[in-house]
Amino acid sequence: MTDYGHELQFGTFITPVNTDPHRPVRLARVAERAGLDIVTFQDHPYQAAFHDTWTLMTWIAAATEHITVAGSVLNLPLRQPAVLARSAASLDLLSGGRFTMPLGAGAFWDAIAAMGGPRRTPGEAIEALGEALQIVRGLWDTSTPRPLRVAGKHYQVSGAKRGPAPAHDIPVWLGLYKPRGLRLVGREADGWLVSTGYLQDGEPGPSNAIIDEAAEEAGRDPAEIRRVITVGGSLRPVSSGYLQGPADQWVEELTALALQGGAGTIITMSDEPDFIRTFGEEIAPAVREAVAAERSSG
Repeated sequence: MTDYGHELQFGTFITPVNTDPHRPVRLARVAERAGLDIVTFQDHPYQAAFHDTWTLMTWIAAATEHITVAGSVLNLPLRQPAVLARSAASLDLLSGGRFTMPLGAGAFWDAIAAMGGPRRTPGEAIEALGEALQIVRGLWDTSTPRPLRVAGKHYQVSGAKRGPAPAHDIPVWLGLYKPRGLRLVGREADGWLVSTGYLQDGEPGPSNAIIDEAAEEAGRDPAEIRRVITVGGSLRPVSSGYLQGPADQWVEELTALALQGGAGTIITMSDEPDFIRTFGEEIAPAVREAVAAERSSG
């Protein structure tokens, strides 16, 4: 188990439902007032009950002042990477550097195909994601005067003009959990995003080991890669399981997730304002304090 030493971030994962169109916006404002660092939204363009994630993120960025917005994860098969790069840079510029870009390789292929997207094997999906990273980062790199050319198997650009450059170096997190994807994280990503339900026995250690090995083979320091873990749970008077209990239990278990599991960013899944407030105002500061105390004593 490893503490990678990252400055801790805390956030929430809000369902982008459109039945009450402004509810996700209200919840994002609650999260910002509670002191959270980031608000994230799933990106399923084939889901008619959800807002379009890019539109929602832009609206929320305009309606807030400090909190970072992110898709979790952005649906690459339905979002062409050259356009994705322009969209990301524009949102980052308009929000003053408050955008982070988690990307996914795709999962629900029937739904993706129904929307006109490709149907890919797991190997093809990872290949396509690697090509997309080249294109996205290449278009952000305005220090290179030459137009961008990438001749990939899945994506090609033939002399695309570079720019605009984003307001800051947008972190690219990859939402992958199988060995081939984890190795791509180690080679290329700024961060690894995963939900605890996708972890072996709920533990990030085995996946971290694969990422770290791939990073070292690529000449990278594994600590460059932020580990972003999304957790579910509930506040209860009496403990009934992992993250199912009172606030002090949450503090203890999330402190362990940071110090032993390597989590630098912890995101909780909740659409309940009271929970978001408690998480931001009570739990997150206590975890920060506990982690800082342990690090200083070591």
